[in-house]
Amino acid sequence: MPTSSRLHPLVAIIALTFVSLPHAASAAAAPRPNIIVIFTDDQGYQDLGCFGSKTIKTPNLDRMAAGGLMLNGFYAQPVCGVSRAALMTGSYPIRVGEPGNLKRLHTVPHPKELTMAEVLKGAGYATALLGKWHLGKEDKSAPIGFDPATMPNAQGFDYFYGTPLFNGYNVFMADGPFRSPILRNSEVIVKAVENWDNITADYTREAIAYITAHREKPFFLYLAHNMPHIPLGASPAFKGKSAGGPYGDAVEEIDWSTGEILRTLRELGLDEQTLVIFTSDNGPWVETTHAMAPTGKAFIPRDHSGHAEPLRAWKMSAWEGGSRVPFIARWPGKIPAGGKSDDILTTMDLLPTFATLAGGTLPVSLRIDGLDASEFLLGKSTRSPRTEFLYYTGCLLTGIRQQQWKLVLPRPANPPGTGWWGRLIEEIKEPQLFDLTADPGETTNLAPRHPDIVASLSERLEAARNELGDIDRTGRGARFFEAGPRKLQVPLATAAKP
Repeated sequence: MPTSSRLHPLVAIIALTFVSLPHAASAAAAPRPNIIVIFTDDQGYQDLGCFGSKTIKTPNLDRMAAGGLMLNGFYAQPVCGVSRAALMTGSYPIRVGEPGNLKRLHTVPHPKELTMAEVLKGAGYATALLGKWHLGKEDKSAPIGFDPATMPNAQGFDYFYGTPLFNGYNVFMADGPFRSPILRNSEVIVKAVENWDNITADYTREAIAYITAHREKPFFLYLAHNMPHIPLGASPAFKGKSAGGPYGDAVEEIDWSTGEILRTLRELGLDEQTLVIFTSDNGPWVETTHAMAPTGKAFIPRDHSGHAEPLRAWKMSAWEGGSRVPFIARWPGKIPAGGKSDDILTTMDLLPTFATLAGGTLPVSLRIDGLDASEFLLGKSTRSPRTEFLYYTGCLLTGIRQQQWKLVLPRPANPPGTGWWGRLIEEIKEPQLFDLTADPGETTNLAPRHPDIVASLSERLEAARNELGDIDRTGRGARFFEAGPRKLQVPLATAAKP
């Protein structure tokens, strides 16, 4: 275990590995980077040129990757809200405490949860969220329609400009009644967005203004794009221009936006002082018919969603395409250029990593699942500190990856308790084992050939159930800030609907 020269051991419960963060005073002696996280919505693993897209042109992100580090084994969570909760708290969402002890399909972190923004603000950083929050508790009695205690300004962000939820859940605005507001802090500045064509340019203008205004002190900017989630939008300079269709238009404008941010950093002399991360919240929303049923009602045209090839499946699924996403990290002079790795890392690992780089601290009593990957990102270590990833569909534990091996658990189709996620979860009758290095598309079940590996991973999964929980049990390490038992938003007794 680390000695007194290191502070705040964080226990990675499942791996039983101890890591620690440098003391804030000693870390502050080294240059502390500005931190920018660019987080897209429903962008698939393949949907960048540097990750293999043949139809979507992303020259700025390709250059960013060439000048930094690309990770091929980076994981988020398979749906928007839980993915953002994992990023902000450094924890599997099933561990995160929620208001009323209710485990929602879109996680709402309890106001007493510690967020990435609060950690960095405590280290002296200016903090801003531009874009989609999707971690607030709806409250019709509140002026903005959400409990203020669960909104960005109460969770560590000095400044917020964006949407409280998603931009919609239909392909076209006319397909449904949902209209999102746009907020500036706690003020509604647009009551109902009717067209999303200008949103990426809007956020880019806000980002440049924020960086410019805060160039004299360390800042944390979380740019959570609404695109390329449906309904799609792109400004006139990009609309109808991509070979990837409307989806490609949206991604190519995000690439332009990233280029404008990097240009601003260079012009302000901040390039070598700023760590920029680019990734996505989950895989692409591919649902050409409802629940992908052969005779289902037509839903999302194929040119309105992305690609996860060579991975299997898409958003909401328990396969690789649901939660493995593109990842690029760039910090000139600190992160070696041209780096690529197949090692595992996750959104949860960014919180302790940023805390180390910023000279921040985490409470000794806080048990999270993220690991400090600062030395890995900076090229001081050739291996990621993470060797495992647990696959959760809401509160349902569906599998585990350890190094190259992935074990997929048996499950029914449309599992009880998974709500609307369940429509894209098919039946698995027996345990399945895949070698993701040789078979990233999860095509060949190796369980019959490796019963020893199946047994070992099954034992690890049981430890995960005991610590974090499962759909039918509460883990001993789950956090609660209120009295009473855990409740599921969709009770297990509720009959699953196709």
